[in-house]
Amino acid sequence: MKMFRLAATAAVALLTLGAAQAQTTLRIGLAEDPDILDPTMARTYVGRIVFAAFCDKLFDIDEKLNIVPQLALSSETVDDGKGLIIKLRPGVKFHDGEPLDADAAKFSLERHLTLSGSFRKPELASVDHIDVVDPLTIKLVLKSPFSPLLAQLTDRAGMMVSPKAAKEAGDKFGLHPVCAGPYKFVERVQQDRIVFEKFADYWNKDNVFIDRIVFQPIVDATVRLANLKSGGLDLIERVLATDLKEVRSDSRLKVATAIELGYQGVTLNIGKDKAKGPLSQSAKVRQALDLAIDREAINQVVFNGEFQVGNQWVNPDHRYYQKSLPVRARDVEKAKALLKEAGVKPPVSVDFLVPKGAENETPAQMIQSMAAEAGFDMKIRVTEFATGLKQAETGDYQAFWLAWSGRIDPDGNSFIFLHSNAPQNYSDWNNAQADKALEDARLVTDPAKRKASYEILARLAQDEEPILYLYHRRIIIAHTTKLEGYKQMPDGLVRVVGLRLK
Repeated sequence: MKMFRLAATAAVALLTLGAAQAQTTLRIGLAEDPDILDPTMARTYVGRIVFAAFCDKLFDIDEKLNIVPQLALSSETVDDGKGLIIKLRPGVKFHDGEPLDADAAKFSLERHLTLSGSFRKPELASVDHIDVVDPLTIKLVLKSPFSPLLAQLTDRAGMMVSPKAAKEAGDKFGLHPVCAGPYKFVERVQQDRIVFEKFADYWNKDNVFIDRIVFQPIVDATVRLANLKSGGLDLIERVLATDLKEVRSDSRLKVATAIELGYQGVTLNIGKDKAKGPLSQSAKVRQALDLAIDREAINQVVFNGEFQVGNQWVNPDHRYYQKSLPVRARDVEKAKALLKEAGVKPPVSVDFLVPKGAENETPAQMIQSMAAEAGFDMKIRVTEFATGLKQAETGDYQAFWLAWSGRIDPDGNSFIFLHSNAPQNYSDWNNAQADKALEDARLVTDPAKRKASYEILARLAQDEEPILYLYHRRIIIAHTTKLEGYKQMPDGLVRVVGLRLK
């Protein structure tokens, strides 16, 4: 009898151990700690990676940038482009058990539009009001046609939050966010970890195979990679291009890549330069700086040729890229001649604001060296990213190294940076023709007509140089071979639905 009890106890212990072992945790290494986990207020790329795990959107994208349903089932444009009818997926619940219906969707969109400090308000500015058509249908009534609207709803503007939780939490919602995604929030320790666990009532729960997800911010790319190789992490984002060879040679690791939708460039202060330097006084000086830079040399030396050089807000593979405007070849003599025509005597001193980090500082140093040959003295000033952003907003710089993670519609890469008085027009460039081109591109859905408007804009931007577009990064994700089912999307986000850990 005693032996039977011992055997039974052992069997229970084995079952308990088996259950514990069945619990799977995916550990993801991030390049930074995200900002607030509130989709209305958030503004960082790394935050978008985290949102993908717990905050579903009305729509998503596939590998070819097609817009596909997520929390919505369908959409229909009506009223000559001034209305968008969205049918919601039935049976969807928020993490607090509240239903996602038309009233909840209306609440989320209105919160994006009206909450003080909302970064989604400019993205949804075309929306006049939202009507509830029936319990699972809403209608967005627009002030005027706005072709990028559906694309906006594939990102944070399309994320749905629980009205009950948002009302109760007020401005503290980001401390314990409640959405309708595959995982629900557990805890956050700043600069250390963000923990989520599988949501049992997720609408697509049959495709969720991992129990917990832990995001760990590790700023140093070398340390992130070391943690992946040692087994401390299962997936890391933003692997350095110079580490690609090492990762590819490790049989325990896999690489997933895509050329980013955004761009890396240098914003030049035109309209609010407090020092009133030569860059802000003459387009010829800005063109001279452009001609001093060898984009391909930067790509080869710093990034092992893995990135894609460019001169526009979309990459050369994008359907809206203007092939009639190729990248200018480096021409130091012509750069010197332009400075002379502008009546500027070298050395031309430039306050060059650069966010901290090897991927920014190293190419900036190359630009400094190249520009010196043409007569520029680029005085690099390294700052924390958030600090640099505030200085850019106030005009306390002359050149600013700025990366943009990109949006699936070209409007998201251009309007906020190039339209007069737009929220991220740090250059303070004002051009009526450019404004009209940007506005015209929003009014039509025909790709040919939109591309024609963007060609006008691209020519103006190349002439006046508010931004020096330099290259487009290769999104590099590395993960252990134990992780199965991972696919890299062009937006650079990490999607966790469908993933398995062996």
